[in-house]
Order: sequence, then C-alpha cells, then structure tokens
Amino acid sequence: MSFRRLLFVFGLALLGGAFVWWLLPRPADLSPATPSPAAPAASAVPAAPSLPAAPVPSAGANDRPLFVDASPTVSVAAALNDPGSTITRDLTLLNDLLSDWRLNFPNAGNPWGENAEITAALTGDNALGLRLIPRTHPAINAAGELVDRWGTPFLFHALAGDRMEVRSAGADKKFGTPDDARFTPPSPPGGGPLL
Repeated sequence: MSFRRLLFVFGLALLGGAFVWWLLPRPADLSPATPSPAAPAASAVPAAPSLPAAPVPSAGANDRPLFVDASPTVSVAAALNDPGSTITRDLTLLNDLLSDWRLNFPNAGNPWGENAEITAALTGDNALGLRLIPRTHPAINAAGELVDRWGTPFLFHALAGDRMEVRSAGADKKFGTPDDARFTPPSPPGGGPLL
C-alpha cells in the first residue's frame, strides 16, 4: 500500500471517529425542569430560603454550567421590582443576572436578541434548559418581556459580547426623557472579558 493511500485511509478513519463522537448523546438539561411534587406542610413559622447549589468546576472549554441548579425559588432576580427597592437596584440585579448567564455560558457571551428573546433565554429556553429567573416572575409581562417597576419593557443594548447596557423608561414610561434610568457595566481593566 502506498504512503498516500495509507495517509488517505488514516484521514478517513480520523474523520469518521470525529463524526461518531459528535453524534454521541450529551446531557440536555442539568437543572430540574419541574419542582419536586412533594410540598412541605404549612406551618406557622416561614421556612428559611434554600441556599443555591454549590459551584461545580467547569470540566472543559465547552459550555458546561458552573452551577447545576438555578432554582426558581433562589434567584438573583428574586428582588427585581420589589416595592421597597429602587430602579437603580433593579438595573443592578439585571446586570447580576446577565453576569450569572455569562458564568454558566462562558463561550456564548450575553444572551442575544430583543427583550423577549433575552428573557426566554434567561427563563430556560437555552441549550441547557437552565432557568436563571422563573417564567412566572412578576417582572415578566404577558408578552414574555422583562419589564421595569412601571410595566415598561427594559431595553437591552449589547455593548460587547460580555457587556450589556440595560435601560428603563422611568415612571413616565417614555424613553428619552430625564427620568430614564440605565445601567452601563464598566469596561474591564486591560480589555479582558467582564464576567
């Protein structure tokens, strides 16, 4: 057998092996899709909130989650639009939520699209089915958009793959007026990625 033919056969075998590896099944969802059917009995003393799952180190460069469970009961966004809070705090919480997304999807950058697409990704419509905010959160309107405390959908503006500006129209519900609020994440020092 000639050297060229041997090299060709070896290349085909290598390509076939890569194709078979690509077809192997991968875990589609590492977070529970539905809450546990067993509900705790009602008591006079409210239960303490559960703690988030411990970090799981990433095994490789693939988009593997750093946190196995993003429970809908424990979320960075639990206090979003809380009556005792401020719009500034809400915008900071949204930035924290986007940071959590980037931690769980380090190769993907920010979720992309309009408000409804970004909200869908954050509520579990993503490759891992990972829910960073529950679909039933009061800050999500009937159109599936994250809204500010006055009911106006937030505007998301990607500044870079790892930086997202979030804007609120404010109490007058009109963008471009003095009561608008926005959160612009700082540029990372040295130009590196901002998580």
